[in-house]
Amino acid sequence: MIVGGGTAGWLAAASLARQLNILEDPEMSITLVESPDTPTIGVGEGTWPTMRSTLKRIGIDETDFIRECDVSFKQGTKFVNWHQLNEDGSDAAYHHSFELPHGQWRTSPGPYWQMLEKELGLPYAEAISVQPHACREHFAPKTMTTPAYEGILNYAYHLDAGKFAKMLARFATEQLGVRHVQAHIEQAHLDEDGYIRSVSTREAGELHGDFFVDCSGFTSLLLDKTYNIPFRSVSDTLFVNSAIAIQTPYESEDAPIASPTISTAQKAGWIWDIGLQSRRGTGHVYSDNYMSDDEAETTLRRYLGPASENLDAKLIKMRLGYREKVFHKNCVAIGLSAAFLEPLEASAIFLIEASCNMLGELFPDSREMMSLLEKKYNQSFLKRWHAVVDFIKLHYVLSGRTDSEFWIDNTNPGTVPDTLKAHLEFWAHHPPSRFELSSALEPFVRESYEFILYGMGHHSRYTPNPARLPHLDYARENFARIAQTRKEMPEHLVTNRRLLEQLQKHRFQAI
Repeated sequence: MIVGGGTAGWLAAASLARQLNILEDPEMSITLVESPDTPTIGVGEGTWPTMRSTLKRIGIDETDFIRECDVSFKQGTKFVNWHQLNEDGSDAAYHHSFELPHGQWRTSPGPYWQMLEKELGLPYAEAISVQPHACREHFAPKTMTTPAYEGILNYAYHLDAGKFAKMLARFATEQLGVRHVQAHIEQAHLDEDGYIRSVSTREAGELHGDFFVDCSGFTSLLLDKTYNIPFRSVSDTLFVNSAIAIQTPYESEDAPIASPTISTAQKAGWIWDIGLQSRRGTGHVYSDNYMSDDEAETTLRRYLGPASENLDAKLIKMRLGYREKVFHKNCVAIGLSAAFLEPLEASAIFLIEASCNMLGELFPDSREMMSLLEKKYNQSFLKRWHAVVDFIKLHYVLSGRTDSEFWIDNTNPGTVPDTLKAHLEFWAHHPPSRFELSSALEPFVRESYEFILYGMGHHSRYTPNPARLPHLDYARENFARIAQTRKEMPEHLVTNRRLLEQLQKHRFQAI
């Protein structure tokens, strides 16, 4: 039984229904219970490339998904003004792209780029990949002749979270056999061994189950309200705790649709700017310990310009942290009921995917298996929470900004996790190596760290030894090939808006 809907609940329902093949197993069923009038947060609009394989496995057609959920293509994140400002006062920016240098390089390209940086005259991300240029020119990562869920460039999605949840609900109930009950849950009931045996509801009476998935959001009806599993705050490391969100229309019907999520640093946080098909999703993430809610809203409206004057703003208060256990007895928490670790790198939906994948693959068929899986599952996600906190904090630690107390306090060594300190100390003298961050439990791969480290200038303290760069000629050839591909890009790709318009009349090749 799944308690709660939204993105977490319905993605869990669809994913588990497919993995457990409930249509073919008469002893297996999935019921999702959600309150008919509980509002959803509705601003989680960014995904990772993993979403493509998740949707493909569930069986959702990519064209239908794009049409119904106001979807656009996401090709990474553009960070603006995170690493101080340019001397002339103009915006400084770098990219964390989805297109990684796998297969194009015999070794990590970072030291080779650093050795040839002046010769190339390009930032790291732009030198090793054509994707930042594709983003700048608003090119899509594929064409109409590219099969569904495949890409010429690596990509994920920007989406309308409310529409996404509705599509998943319809697909899960109509195609995958998930039962949907709309009712207010009043209480969970435990058996003599402390396992949940049922939940009582106002409209549907008592509902029984053998295994429960808590997708009830920040309320955490089962893990918190029933089991009192402690919540471990990370507010001493990640300072933001509030957000102001505004849905912003485009200035014109043919306005360009941005491929990256644009993250622009502010006095006490940062502004997200996400381009969907029909609108932009924007918001100001900040700490109310450094800025008032009114000032935060004013900052966001100033960023958006006069067009925002008559638009409604939504205030969201966030509690950053994670449950010490997300698997207890016969209950697993997925989504906001398990953790929320800041939306900076759009990890929330990915962690829902990771939760569903592990639970579906190792789903316990007895209480003995539940107790065995509980320890493994909790250890796994404890590592993931720590890794996400480290990666997000990395952005703040390396900023170098000193224009407000928020940024100064973020570099205080007492706020930096020991694991991140150790990494940074090593990376000050040597780039990340293949011997680090190699675990399957690492949400962010080594190449992601390299985009941040090189993008924010952390490489400047060491100088590569030419004698230890045996592939220098090969690197020059690769850099030249990438530069040539960049010039040829207009011959092969259309813009995001053009491809999305084509998809209203035509379809990608079926799965």
